[in-house]
Amino acid sequence: MKIDFANLKYQHNLYKDEIEEALLKVARNCNFIMGSEVQELEKNLEEFTGAKHAITCSSGTDALLLAMMALDIKPGDEIITTPFTFIATAETIAFLGAIPVFVDIDEKTYNIDPSKIEAAITSKTKAIMPVSLYGQPADMDAIQAIADTHNLKVIIDGAQSFGSTFNGIADSNLGDISTTSFFPAKPLGCFGDGGAVFTNDEALATKMKSLRVHGQSKRYHHKYIGMGGRLDTLQAAVLNVKLKHYPKDLALRQEVASKYTEALKSKANLVLPSVDEKATSAWAQYSVRVKNRDEVQLTLKEQEVPTAVHYPMPLHLQECFAYLGYEKGDFPISEIVSDEIMSLPMNPYVTDEEIEYIVGNL
Repeated sequence: MKIDFANLKYQHNLYKDEIEEALLKVARNCNFIMGSEVQELEKNLEEFTGAKHAITCSSGTDALLLAMMALDIKPGDEIITTPFTFIATAETIAFLGAIPVFVDIDEKTYNIDPSKIEAAITSKTKAIMPVSLYGQPADMDAIQAIADTHNLKVIIDGAQSFGSTFNGIADSNLGDISTTSFFPAKPLGCFGDGGAVFTNDEALATKMKSLRVHGQSKRYHHKYIGMGGRLDTLQAAVLNVKLKHYPKDLALRQEVASKYTEALKSKANLVLPSVDEKATSAWAQYSVRVKNRDEVQLTLKEQEVPTAVHYPMPLHLQECFAYLGYEKGDFPISEIVSDEIMSLPMNPYVTDEEIEYIVGNL
């Protein structure tokens, strides 16, 4: 049996007619930049998340940049975040000349450990950037309480978690600004790069709308130094179709994750995912920990079961962040998890037979 990790072709075939008609409409209208589909998508995203403002943009990475630029993050400012994440989280902080300050993760959820945040706060700290890793929000009660106490902003990197909740509130409707990615393999994905920022702050929303079009207040009048960060109309058209079906896809992801957990719960040599009782996960990944990962991956590959490692090296050990002065051993939980983590095929369409085959070989 050959397993497809993300099964994007299957999903495309499900919604093929709707998507192709939506794309053809954009082509016929030739309104490729900021067409009506973009405004429609932003309205739909606001309705889905409950956030007052959804502003689409060109990628999840640019969403993080827009958020920090809107909050006036400057060179030398410090932002506390996790070393166990995709590089974009800290890369965008460094890109603006700010300083990523890492804090180790919780061993169960793999998200930033709130109990370690306050020790990292200095007079230069301006924001906390939790990551909703693998689809699950961080402990936003604890993080928001710390931010409120120290007058800090909260920017959520929700690139993997669109559709998740914390205390019944959408992940995209928490913090000062929440971001997400619509990269094709994300739970809600388009046909290329895409992203969005969410906020309930009118002033921040207005500023981010300006920043994504080179800081324009009106055509050829520039209030800010901005960026070319618009979402293509074609991508918005795809997302409008997929978003209609997304609640069903999310429910199917929950079912797949539950079936994996039920099938693997008796395996003492595996550490299974753990979801906080206050949270729901969008299940961007179903990731287990295993001591002999390389051997396991090789064996599964021989049986045409794909796996992935998200992520094999924590950010504090990456060469590009050597200037920060961190060393091996500084964040032991992140380092252990990086050595052991392994993601199994995860998408809404994994069948019972495929789960049985994957689990049997694992």
